Amino acid sequence: MTAPALLIIDLQQAIDAPYHAADGPRNNPQAEANIAALLTAWRGRGWPVIHVKHDSVLAHSAYRPGQPGNDFKPEALPLPGETVIAKQVNSAFIGTGLEAHLRQNGITALVVAGVVTNNSVESTVRMAGNLGFDTTLVQDACFCFARRDFAGRLRRADEVHAMSLANMAGEYCSIRDTAAILAALPAS
Repeated sequence: MTAPALLIIDLQQAIDAPYHAADGPRNNPQAEANIAALLTAWRGRGWPVIHVKHDSVLAHSAYRPGQPGNDFKPEALPLPGETVIAKQVNSAFIGTGLEAHLRQNGITALVVAGVVTNNSVESTVRMAGNLGFDTTLVQDACFCFARRDFAGRLRRADEVHAMSLANMAGEYCSIRDTAAILAALPAS
């Protein structure tokens, strides 16, 4: 059985662009440190790591290729030999070779971290679950921002995050925290 792949979604410099926090601050300020700890654990075991990079086609997006925002954050810089999947929409499975890569390499389980919980993370996790991958979302290794609901009421980032987790839990993935993931790993 192949080890689970660590799938890190969109942890790029652009996530710090001011427009993301227009309605309020993000949650999980320790997410980058948790992702770095997961990366260290996966790399130490020689397990597969997949970095997803958003290459926006929108003129106003900080994620557009050719700008500093498109670069990975220091905590998530890919190492030589690690897979990088570029996407142009929210799901890492749409218009990319992610599913083919996973199937060709016999990867049936994913551990997912990254940004934004209620956007690219949720759409990717939902598709992973629908495609039959055994998916675990690391709830404190992803984050989102305050957002207005459909009625216009401002919801704090922790509320948006919690609702997104509720949307995914059980049907699409299991949800754990970084400490539990790391504690359950076999010795390297």
